[in-house]
Amino acid sequence: MNTPMSTTARNVCSLDFFMLKWRGRAFLFLGMQQQALDTFQDMLARWPQDGYVLQSLANIEAAAGRLHRAVQHLRRLVTLTPSSGAAWFNLAFVLEQQEQAQEAEQAFRKAIELEPSIDRAWYGLGLALIRQQRLEEAIAALKRNTEMQPMSPFGWYQLARAHADLGQLDEAARVIRRLEGFEPKVAAQLRRETGIGSSKGVGTR
Repeated sequence: MNTPMSTTARNVCSLDFFMLKWRGRAFLFLGMQQQALDTFQDMLARWPQDGYVLQSLANIEAAAGRLHRAVQHLRRLVTLTPSSGAAWFNLAFVLEQQEQAQEAEQAFRKAIELEPSIDRAWYGLGLALIRQQRLEEAIAALKRNTEMQPMSPFGWYQLARAHADLGQLDEAARVIRRLEGFEPKVAAQLRRETGIGSSKGVGTR
């Protein structure tokens, strides 16, 4: 029969966790990535179901370009915290970086289902759909993103490209004109890439 952990033992564990957590964060602040990684791996061995540790390891691995390892930690995280929209978003984000579009789409949709206010999840969903050439669906997701983040150029840029790729040049031109009001450099880039507004383009009116 398992013996209940004493209050003293629990307090020691809590203190150990606190000290190791701040050691790992200090290493990250100082740019000592390997030392931080070693610290959080030691913590994972002691607290294998702690979400903070799993997320920290995923962040370190993703920053180092080891996306497959980041995904492993994030898969464990969403298994442990299936109702966390943020955890699903983080998994989806790394999957999208890996160009695993279908899995990324599913994870973004789960994040949106749990927390519809995560505007970046709508943007990520749009990217995942673009990778699958499902442009009409991507446009719907990107429109939702631009409604939530009207001053961010990223959603508008992808929205204009999706419209242009579908041959909806008037719609793309309207998006570009919108961008010219607050991101003229991005708008100019889109005009170059799509030809809209050039001597051979449309949407100059």
